[in-house]
Amino acid sequence: ELLQAYDFLHLHQHHGCRIQLGGHDQMGNIMSGYELVTKMTGTDVFGITVPLITSTTGDKLGKTAGNAVWLNRDKTSPFELYQFFVRQQDNIVEKYLKLFTFLPLEEITHIMEMHAKEPEKWGPQKRLAAEVTKLVHGKEGLESAKRCTKALYYSSVEALEEMSDQELQELFRQATSAELMLEPGMTVLDLCRKANAIPDGPSGYRKITDGGVSINGNRVTDPETVLILGQHILKNGVSLLRVGKKNYYIIKWLQL
Repeated sequence: ELLQAYDFLHLHQHHGCRIQLGGHDQMGNIMSGYELVTKMTGTDVFGITVPLITSTTGDKLGKTAGNAVWLNRDKTSPFELYQFFVRQQDNIVEKYLKLFTFLPLEEITHIMEMHAKEPEKWGPQKRLAAEVTKLVHGKEGLESAKRCTKALYYSSVEALEEMSDQELQELFRQATSAELMLEPGMTVLDLCRKANAIPDGPSGYRKITDGGVSINGNRVTDPETVLILGQHILKNGVSLLRVGKKNYYIIKWLQL
């Protein structure tokens, strides 16, 4: 508290800083700074506190907690930002619409009234996510978030085909990337083995026959299926291979 109070004094004396902004939980630190600066300099300074943003479980969001939502695309992609807001609970979404958007209060009231009639549509959450994503990342960022949502949650081949390399990497951060040459008669089994996505031998073969492998959102159960352009390999020269529930492989085909 003393250090933060001195911080305010130093910033005021050396940089002319007169306002300190922080979360509600910083009220004591900001007050200490206010008192120190006014006693030492006689200048009027100000503190502003903002409501703390919490996760859906009620935990504080932030760097220290390791669950911060960043404005920087490299740290939080437009898709991740969109998904964070679209998942908010009903009891918090109205407050967030007022805090994070410039929508008129009457419109927010109308959105909430419509939500009471059709809660299954998640209208306020979708509007909140769209407004915040557009504000932070622009119209293109919002379109990117919607493309990624369709590709991941609705297995949309059209959305996958339109995705850039950057979007694929953002959407499947943990995915393994591989560049492969398409050979005549190449099968699903060949693809899985070349991408090191399945174990060698019978257990890898069974992984496919048991329904554990999908390509571009479609389950493939015949290991001998020959890869087809436009179906297994998209127009943008990419295949999205999934093995199990969470193991993704982004395959980039060379010299198609």
